[in-house]
Amino acid sequence: MHTRTLGGSLEVSAIGLGCMGMSQSYGPNPGDRAEMVRVLRTALDSGVTFFDTAEVYGPYANEDLVGEALEPVRDQVVIATKFGWQIESGKSIGLNSRPEQIRRVAEESLKRLRTDVIDLFYQHRVDPSVPIEDVAGTVGELVQEGKVRHFGLSEASAATIRRAHTAFPVTAVQSEYSLWTRDPEPEVLPTLWELGIGFVPFSPLGKGFLTGTVGATTTFGGADIRSSIPRFQQQNRIANRALVEAIAELARSKESTPGQIALAWLLAQNPGIVPIPGTRRSPRIEENSSSTTVALSADNLHDLDSLAKRLGVAGDRYNPQHLALVGR
Repeated sequence: MHTRTLGGSLEVSAIGLGCMGMSQSYGPNPGDRAEMVRVLRTALDSGVTFFDTAEVYGPYANEDLVGEALEPVRDQVVIATKFGWQIESGKSIGLNSRPEQIRRVAEESLKRLRTDVIDLFYQHRVDPSVPIEDVAGTVGELVQEGKVRHFGLSEASAATIRRAHTAFPVTAVQSEYSLWTRDPEPEVLPTLWELGIGFVPFSPLGKGFLTGTVGATTTFGGADIRSSIPRFQQQNRIANRALVEAIAELARSKESTPGQIALAWLLAQNPGIVPIPGTRRSPRIEENSSSTTVALSADNLHDLDSLAKRLGVAGDRYNPQHLALVGR
């Protein structure tokens, strides 16, 4: 796999791996930890060098898993993790990006990840009670101390990104972005390209929907985050099926999969974009990694660009509670 550079200085594989689903959010958690360790190490064999986790995933369990799996190959990988939540009794109870909290999370994440430096440290959600300049300044101090290499933001507004970048350089911004979630396009993406900041789309496969494996009869248990997302309610899945069918038709003509088309479209948007699809299965990692070889013509890209506008997308990408935390 070829590489890309985030923020002009952080070199990573063109496709990363979102590790959250190995510990939470997509149904029953895998019971075989050794298998998840094997999947993570197999990802490196497929060319993936960029791994995304967070203290809140689990909480804590995902960082611990990533740390165990990647410790033997630490010098070959880039690990991103996140701060920004107040976690009590194993649950997130709100936001907390106070400087002392950022420092505490950094120290604990370093231990769980079994490393002496965090490659990319994101603020997971913007905390309106803490000036972003204070957040950026604290991470900047951690960089000076050698505990963090790069600073990132997640689901932040263009205005907040500008303020943060002025206080301390932002290397990457992470937000949901895909063929059916285009929210960053009007303001965030132009700001990033102007400032030379990289972009890391999470849920680039629409939480599985754009792969064509989620249908009208698919059921989600209470442990699956999609059960609470309006876009995944049955009537919306039926309405959104036309979008997936159009992607699948193009995939057949390219002898590829719908998921590979969705990732190839993202890669073609800008060389500063590095998607991080998540999975628990090695074959899916290999499939996603191979999306870098899928060639899309200018006409293909134009047709894909217009799909969501032409066909429409039914349902919000988050429930109201989670929507209130983005774009600040």
